[in-house]
Amino acid sequence: MNNSAPNFSLQGRKALITGSSQGIGKALASALAHSGAEVVLNGRDTAKLDAAVAELKAAGLAVTGCPFDVTSESEVTAAANTIGPIDVLVNNAGIQRRSPLIDMSLADWETVLSTNLTSAFLVSRAFAPAMIESRAGKIINICSLMSELARPTTGNYAAAKGGLQMLTRAMCGEWAQHNIQINGIGPGYIATELTAPLMADEKFDGWIKGRTPAGRWGKVSDLTGAAVYMASPASDFLNGQILMLDGGLTAVI
Repeated sequence: MNNSAPNFSLQGRKALITGSSQGIGKALASALAHSGAEVVLNGRDTAKLDAAVAELKAAGLAVTGCPFDVTSESEVTAAANTIGPIDVLVNNAGIQRRSPLIDMSLADWETVLSTNLTSAFLVSRAFAPAMIESRAGKIINICSLMSELARPTTGNYAAAKGGLQMLTRAMCGEWAQHNIQINGIGPGYIATELTAPLMADEKFDGWIKGRTPAGRWGKVSDLTGAAVYMASPASDFLNGQILMLDGGLTAVI
């Protein structure tokens, strides 16, 4: 046995993944559970959440569900009391409301900022004290290639994900001293239930494939290795970093 090999095991660790009843969140929950973690899934739609938990349990994984609204301070506080201390937090919950900025309603602006950015602050603030007390913890913020770039009609989303990138660094600045590692993953265009309409648009699909050096949409499985790494002891000196998993899109013009 090579004792110098990185330790990617999550055995004995407890993780919470917000927005994990489908898509990227569910894939990350499966990956962390397969690596040994006990995983708490979260979502607002209890039927969808229960279905995701049942699916992963049927695969022999140690998962439970905790429905709560990540944008509600009171619900987040109650959930933290119910779930108890965790070792790994993945702030994944997010939505999209597309519109040109000049036509965007304040409601659509605030809903996206609240769900994609403020929720990460609320949930992290609720679970960080126990991590600080135990002097150990991992926080993974699911950012976006739009933490770096923007497109028309995505102003609210880009503002939120850009803010989440900087929140990741701010958390590092305050919590790294307590042996908590806070990092981010920036997915590119990933094939999920939510992006299915975009993939069905022949013109947009062709543009994405042509714009991405890898020549394809990402798969949710393309994100899981980085999440396991960031949740594991292998990343104990990685802090405040954002890893773009975008097939090279942000590397070229």
